[in-house]
Amino acid sequence: MSVSPIRLLIPALLCLWGAAAHAESTALHCGQLFDADQGRLLDNRYVIVTDGSIEAVLADRPDNSSIVDLSQHTCLPGLIDLHVHISDELSPTSYLHRFTWSEADFALNAAANAQKNLLAGFTTVRDLGDSYLVTIALRNAISQGLVPGPRIVAAGKNIATTGGHGDPTNGYPSVSAGDPGPRQGVINSPEDARKAVRQRYKDGSDVIKITATGGVLSLASNGQNAQFTEAELEALLDTANDYGMHVAAHAHGIEGMLRAVRAGVKTIEHGTFMNDEIINAMRENDTWYIPTISAGQFVAEKAKIDGYFPEVVRGKAATIGPLIMQTFSKAHQAGVNIAFGTDTGVSAHGENAQEFIYMVQAGMTPVEALRSATVMAANVLDREQQLGQIAPGFHADIVAVPGNPLDDIELMRQVEFVMKGGQIYRQ
Repeated sequence: MSVSPIRLLIPALLCLWGAAAHAESTALHCGQLFDADQGRLLDNRYVIVTDGSIEAVLADRPDNSSIVDLSQHTCLPGLIDLHVHISDELSPTSYLHRFTWSEADFALNAAANAQKNLLAGFTTVRDLGDSYLVTIALRNAISQGLVPGPRIVAAGKNIATTGGHGDPTNGYPSVSAGDPGPRQGVINSPEDARKAVRQRYKDGSDVIKITATGGVLSLASNGQNAQFTEAELEALLDTANDYGMHVAAHAHGIEGMLRAVRAGVKTIEHGTFMNDEIINAMRENDTWYIPTISAGQFVAEKAKIDGYFPEVVRGKAATIGPLIMQTFSKAHQAGVNIAFGTDTGVSAHGENAQEFIYMVQAGMTPVEALRSATVMAANVLDREQQLGQIAPGFHADIVAVPGNPLDDIELMRQVEFVMKGGQIYRQ
């Protein structure tokens, strides 16, 4: 008598169901736990992790769980950096990379840099501009478990205007520069703007990055001028909204920043020359400020070194870089929404936590600084129910430092434990 194949499968399916129903849990014993939602420390907590998620947070030791001893540490939610560039890192030779590196070079460097970010405690990053779309491919490889790295929210190629900050042919001789268009992230009309956003969607981008003003590191003379018309910005924002992507705007100068805020961008990056009019507009439009003090401090220091930057860049770095910390203080005092972002890739990968120290030096409390990289950053990403807290139902993204970072924020540079999605990457 033959047996139905379905009947043969039933015992196996029941075994699989039983294994899932009784998945092994791990408990982290945290000497202190940072409650990012309430901005406080809780003593002696056990975090139960099952299948990559947080199942419970308990005051008493659980039964039948393997225990990871972090009793001498403070546990915090996995940190979020909203402004990184994983595919490269600034150096005296990095300006040559677009001529001397292949797509594979950028990809392999991106993978190495991603791991540095993860091991520094940053389990989620928003990458705001790469080469050859390598961070989109890397995002997919990480999510498939092929390589270690943080969760990546990727912009792919940013959107600029001809000759503006982000035009990939800046610095090329005219004979070889060509005329890049929306596919390469260069626009000159509302129609171009719509096409560029749609191309980013086709490429697999999660977010749109625009360069609303000139920039410090581009091979162009002006670091402050407005670089999009209001009509172009309207087309960009309308199209991004259609595709469910928020827009991050690089901005240093006043006019371009104001246009971007009024158009409805989600975040202003850098914001160097932010004035009272822009601050009021940001509060009215619920615009977030991503300060990137680390990048400002880094380029200001490197501008003192002969030969580190091309001369067209050196003057901008010396002038604009040191101002970002002052802007941060002003924005914080005025009550602008602030979330954590470093522009890592300008500064060194793995050194992201230096931003916490700068933020506290500029007037934030340690609690505010830590919340900016957890619950606040998760809010910017619209993932406030998944990231930024150690609470039931959230991703098991947990880091730990020795001691109390509310007493000494420099401890954030000493991350000794990293878990992402329930998997331990550093212990």
